[in-house]
Amino acid sequence: MATVHLRIGDLVWGKLGRYPPWPGKVVSPPKDLKKPRGKKCHFVKFFGTEDHAWIKVEQLKPYHAHKEEMIKINKGKRFQQAVDAVEDFLKKAKGKEQNSDGKGDSKGKKTSNKPLKILEEDDEDLSALKDPSEKPVKDDPHFHHFLLSQSEKPASSMEPISKRLKIIEEDSGSTSIQAADSTAINGSITPTDKRIGFLGLGLMGSGIVSNLLKMGHVVTVWNRTAEKCDLFIQEGARLGRTPAEVASTCDITFSCVSDPKAARDLVLGPSGVLQGIRPGKCYVEMSTVDPETITELSQVITSRGGRFLEAPVAGSQQLSNDGMLVILSAGDRTVYEDCSSCFQAMGKTSFFLGEAGNAARMMLILNMVQGSFMATIAEGLTLAQATGQSQQTFLDILCQGQMASTFVDQKCQNILQGNFKPDYYLKHIQKDLRLAISMGDMANHPTPMAAAANEVYKRAKALDQSDNDISAVYRAYIH
Repeated sequence: MATVHLRIGDLVWGKLGRYPPWPGKVVSPPKDLKKPRGKKCHFVKFFGTEDHAWIKVEQLKPYHAHKEEMIKINKGKRFQQAVDAVEDFLKKAKGKEQNSDGKGDSKGKKTSNKPLKILEEDDEDLSALKDPSEKPVKDDPHFHHFLLSQSEKPASSMEPISKRLKIIEEDSGSTSIQAADSTAINGSITPTDKRIGFLGLGLMGSGIVSNLLKMGHVVTVWNRTAEKCDLFIQEGARLGRTPAEVASTCDITFSCVSDPKAARDLVLGPSGVLQGIRPGKCYVEMSTVDPETITELSQVITSRGGRFLEAPVAGSQQLSNDGMLVILSAGDRTVYEDCSSCFQAMGKTSFFLGEAGNAARMMLILNMVQGSFMATIAEGLTLAQATGQSQQTFLDILCQGQMASTFVDQKCQNILQGNFKPDYYLKHIQKDLRLAISMGDMANHPTPMAAAANEVYKRAKALDQSDNDISAVYRAYIH
């Protein structure tokens, strides 16, 4: 095999998924994170984001040789901050070198550094290449955010260690919003030149806005709790004072809120979206609500000459942060087409389902199935415990069969660890079950499984689990 002329400590430009080349440093991976089999790659830590990932050798370029080229083709505040971080790193390294030189022998000779082994492309163990003077990756104060064990990701995975939205407080006190994604299938995205507005920065909205900004969209944000906007303003977003102002100054305004009442209030309330709608303005409702609410909002928006699209999303906070949501759209087809680059930034795929209301119906059906399934899994885990069976063995067997999925594995592991940090709020899945049951009543269609699951979630809510993850339905069975 030919050698790759990169070694531990070298500065590089790395191409990660659909994102532009980013400055990084070749580092040693943790001992329990092996190089993907069959992949010729280096382990890179990126400046400005603290993301770590295995990067293919063909996606790496030496930093200094390509600096001018990269700065010309890449723009943006976060990119410039990353480049500045590299330059600061180089200045500090140079200062240390000069200090070291001053402490040399009386003849002023430089102390020679121990040469580093050149990395072979087929070298499986990179730990031998680590510079002894370099701080171990595992000692990085941010590293615990990114480390995934081998059991969580296959060895062939090219995904970065960071796959979640992280708010990282640097020594300087500054913050950065991260949403790393190496699995995107959309390739590079050319952001629309339309001005984008976004209302609602909850679990889902935060990840969506982060990805819109990362892909170069011009975004104005508003949130009922204004402090949540601050992080995104630092990332380059603009601040809208009211929903009406956002709708009037932007070409396309998205909203993502908790329930039908919140969706109506956002449009029809004081300083609401409707007051800012003018002919040609687009409004995209991404909240999971009932078809009747969608019909009402569509009518009032179009009555003012606006254009309306519903686009609820299937996924979780994790998938939102990763830009891997599934988007269900219905309504004005031309708005759907105008939202193309936005949907590419926030999701892995999107569907257009026809007239307004259809996406709401499909979304409620999907969440009805997911909620019922989660309740059944929790029931199985507690029954295993009640009958003297190992819950971990139950999970191991389950994950070897036809029902195996990332969803089952992650939710069950979280239950066994007592980790109910919300990825999708329990109160929201119960709301979706309630709306799905109501939809079944209107269609005179039985929904007995959903009705039973709904009662279990109502019990969990009575046990103060509303703001926990949907997997906290488990606690309804043990109290």
